[in-house]
Formats: sequence, structure tokens, C-alpha cells
Amino acid sequence: MTAFTSVRRTALGALTVIAGALVAAPVQAQNYPVSSGQRATAQQVAERGVPLSELAPGAPDTYAVKRGDTLWGISGMYLQRPWRWPELWGMNLQALPNPHLIFPGQTLYLEKNGGYARLRTSARGAPDTVRVSPRTRSDSLADTALPTLKPHLIEPFLVEPLVVDAEVLQRAPRIVATVDERVLMADGDRAYARGDESSPLRMEAGASRHYRVFRDAIALKDPLTGEILGYEAQYVGKAELVRGESVEESANGKGGIAYDYVPATVELSATKEEVRAGDRLLPAPARAFVSYTPRAPQMEVDARVVSIYGGNSVTYAAQNQVIAINRGTKDGMEAGQVLHIMTKGDRLKDTTDAAKTVIKLPSERNGHVMVFRTFDRVSYALILEIRTGVRVGDRLVNPE
Repeated sequence: MTAFTSVRRTALGALTVIAGALVAAPVQAQNYPVSSGQRATAQQVAERGVPLSELAPGAPDTYAVKRGDTLWGISGMYLQRPWRWPELWGMNLQALPNPHLIFPGQTLYLEKNGGYARLRTSARGAPDTVRVSPRTRSDSLADTALPTLKPHLIEPFLVEPLVVDAEVLQRAPRIVATVDERVLMADGDRAYARGDESSPLRMEAGASRHYRVFRDAIALKDPLTGEILGYEAQYVGKAELVRGESVEESANGKGGIAYDYVPATVELSATKEEVRAGDRLLPAPARAFVSYTPRAPQMEVDARVVSIYGGNSVTYAAQNQVIAINRGTKDGMEAGQVLHIMTKGDRLKDTTDAAKTVIKLPSERNGHVMVFRTFDRVSYALILEIRTGVRVGDRLVNPE
């Protein structure tokens, strides 16, 4: 697509306009069962929006989207409860899991009618058309769309934390030595790596040469049951394969031929700390546009904080830090879901009681988190706002 001037309401396809918003068609179809009642509710929401009482004080009638804006920020500008953005925007169930692409330069119009409000990208009476400046080169629309959150807050975590089965990491190619036999390696250094017998590191046509370096798979345990939900591998850096594993022939001095194994050569970059022998290599994922609609989960959620990303020494997590929770894709978790986080409720002695009875303080709502990366049984979430520090064991529930 070399030029793109406008998109009008069409059937769901490569690009679709829904209630005045441009959305990307899903890369992989999701076949969730949807009842006729759910479809009717979704259609009703798409038609009427949210009650006026849900609007944030001072919600603007019009707003020109700027570079640096985020979907969550705009949601909070318009709504007291930002996770109700899909209702304000009028999205249907089919479009709900997909990013709603909003672009810098667009103007949002707040339409109020019959006690309800909704947003459009065109003034009332104008056709639902999204205009994007023509481009003279091929470019992905996703690259110019607003991110859901500030990119610098989550981009590192889209590749850093990796939840795997312990055996996956054990079978992964490993660093075995350095060029000059140093113990530690950093950016720009070359190292030697060795793959598994069933999958050696080779320079095969069409195969990616980019890897990420991990070490020390830490068990993620459910705070309630003690069950191991997966292993979090520590991200160390990046590696590029510059020479594959091979076998060299040489004379053995006895008139015969000797065969020597030669490990692969990798070049290290973007290291967070020194790389060392024994660290593991896993293929780097393809770059992906990460955007999603902030929304409340459709199912009931009762989760717990499993860990605070950044090391075992971290006791309390603050705003803009990342936590792991004990619910994943098998439990219906998806990127973009917003949850309330609750305090754990300390146990203490009642000093006003002569018997010094131990009491437990009630759990209190402490703020919001948004899920942004999911694995089978674990998800990572960004703390959007909190009143007090978040601890392992704190509870997460559906937002009200």
C-alpha cells in the first residue's frame, strides 16, 4: 500500500472502519463462542455508548490526537473508568480483541445523545471516514498508530521475560567459550556456541540468525498452592549467528583423517550484563506491533501476584513496574485486560486488647494494572497506578 487517503465502512477485511475507527484485521482468527444475547448486547453498546455519568469531569467535546498520546491516556481523559473504552468507542465483540488504530492528527468527537455518550472520528452527520496523509513508500499503518501505553515502559519486557519449561532452556544452544578465553563477555565480543544434537546452530537459508541470551530459569510458584507455573529465564542480551557449527577434516599424522567439531560463532550486542559460558540462546521473535484495547475481562478473574520483575531482592513494586500473575492464556487472559489490584491485608496484634488478639486488616483496592504479555499459565502486567507498594501474594480482580 503506497498511498492511503481514506477508508470507509466496509466488511471486516484487511482494514475495517467500525463506528468511525480504523482497526487492523486479526492476524489469527479467534473462535470464541458468542451467544445471540451477547451479540445483541454488543450491538446495543455500539449504538448507544456509555452513560453520561461514566464520563470523566471535563471530558472534551473534541480532541486532536497528538504524537506522544497513548490509548490509555485518552481513555482516562474521557472516562472515570478507562477500561470501559470499548463501550465509549462502540466496538463490537468481533473487534474487541484487536487494536483500535488511532492516529496523530485525527480529531475525536464526543457525541452525547439520550443520556449516553460515544466517540467518533468525524463530526455528527459527516461520513465515518478516517483520513491518513498519502505516503510515497510502503509503510505499515500500525507503525503510526497510538500505542496503548508509553512504549518505553513495556517494550523491554516484550522480549526480556521468558516463561518456559525447564527442559526447553536445557535443550537450547549454549555459550561454550570466548574468542580470547575470557570468563565474561559484553557488547561487540564474539563467543562460541554449541547447539543440541538434534538442532545444531547452522547458517541455513531462510533461517533467522538472531538470538536472545538467557540464564538461570527461576521457578514461578503460585502463592496459593505452591505449584510451579513455569520458569522465568533471565534476559542477558542479544546474539547474532555469524558462523554455524561444522566439522573440519585434518590429517591425523598416521596417514588417516581426523574429524574435529567446531562450535558456532556468535556476536553479542545489547547486553544487560556480562555473558558467560553456560548461558543459553533462544531464537529472537519477529518484531510485532503491540497495541490493544484497554478493557475489563469478560470472565471472572481472581489472581495473585507471583513475582515482581527485576530480581528477588525487590519486595515492593511501584507504579510503572512489571509484575507476573498466576493466570495466563489457559485462564482466558489477554493483552489489554485491566484488573484492580488489592492489598494483601496485614495481620497484626490488637494492642488495644489486653489479650493482644491477632487480627487481619481487610483488603483494599490499591490501583490498576494492565496485562500486556501472556504465557500459558503466567501473564505480565504493568502497574498503571497504585496507592501503596505491591507485594507478592496481592490479589487481582475484575475492575468494577
